[in-house]
Amino acid sequence: MPKEAVFTLKLEADLRDQFMAEAAATDRPASQLVREFMREFVERQQNAREHDAWFRAEVTRSLDEAKDPTVERISHEEIRRQWRSQRAAFEKRTRRKTK
Repeated sequence: MPKEAVFTLKLEADLRDQFMAEAAATDRPASQLVREFMREFVERQQNAREHDAWFRAEVTRSLDEAKDPTVERISHEEIRRQWRSQRAAFEKRTRRKTK
């Protein structure tokens, strides 16, 4: 079993009373709920930090790629032409399946 530590906090009396009443209504000790809340908070923060690092790396990579003169550039018009072609092919396949 991991070592336990005491965690003391100050909060409003009415918040404490409401929390204790809700904990009792769920038949769970307040300490168990606080541990659960703390674990969820830590996990959310770690996930957010990991996502932020990933996102920043993606932005940096994309900006570097945009500055790279060797990267092939595709015009907006060419993308639209390719999209129309793909959409027409998809619609043709879809019509065949529904007949």
